[in-house]
Amino acid sequence: MGRVTVRRPVLKVSPAGARRRPDALAAEEPLELRVGGGALAVTMRTPGHDVELAHGFLLTEGVIGSREDVASARYCDAAGPDGRNTYNVLDLTLAEGVPAPDHGVERNFYTTSSCGVCGKAALDAIRLRTRFGPEGDEVRVDVSVLTSLPDTLRAAQRVFDSTGGLHAAGLFTSDGTLVVCREDVGRHNAVDKVLGWALLEGRVPARGQVLMVSGRASFELVQKAAMAGVPVLAAVSAPSSLAVDLATEQGMTLVGFLRGPSMNVYSAAHRLTGTTAVPPSE
Repeated sequence: MGRVTVRRPVLKVSPAGARRRPDALAAEEPLELRVGGGALAVTMRTPGHDVELAHGFLLTEGVIGSREDVASARYCDAAGPDGRNTYNVLDLTLAEGVPAPDHGVERNFYTTSSCGVCGKAALDAIRLRTRFGPEGDEVRVDVSVLTSLPDTLRAAQRVFDSTGGLHAAGLFTSDGTLVVCREDVGRHNAVDKVLGWALLEGRVPARGQVLMVSGRASFELVQKAAMAGVPVLAAVSAPSSLAVDLATEQGMTLVGFLRGPSMNVYSAAHRLTGTTAVPPSE
């Protein structure tokens, strides 16, 4: 298995002077996902929890809906130049009767944020592909619980402590109990690892759960949460306009700028309790 951290020499410059020292960095390596022997996607990720990442990716791309939809997942036998398995190619076999993924151009939009697909087309595509939409989930979450989540998530980031270079995602119960935390150089990979874990544990759809992310709330992250049936997504930073549009479309509670005692609620505020700031009609 690849290393989560690597050490590189660095020149440390400070008011006390300059000195050379080793520095711990978050590892970043490519992972090629193959389905039935055919290449589906390549993502740059931090090694570890690759099977969860693969299951989460296939779930949030609408390829699978349960752990039983995957018959097997194993690293490719191809060896690197030193004769050892590189652990950077993961081959998955879908269960009998599960349709093969569409390798068309439309799928590329959901694996990169650099595509020119328009917002309406994106929203329409998600509406058609969502299996577990969160709209009917009537969970309630107290604002005091939400304000505790960033610190809880941060405390669970073990690799971040040594590198300072990883995003994190965590799945919480409505009372603020951390269920699972995953770290990765890519925020979308961290979310896929969390949702892949949930799928493998039989927790999808993620009814009554809160997904907390350490960065911003992009369209892609809202899409992934919606595909897993997550009713509440919270982020420490800002959402994008399309993320808000999708959360509203899906009936998902989207919280941004969750810092200290304050937050911005962009959609479905009716799920929040414990504050007079939430209008009764929301």
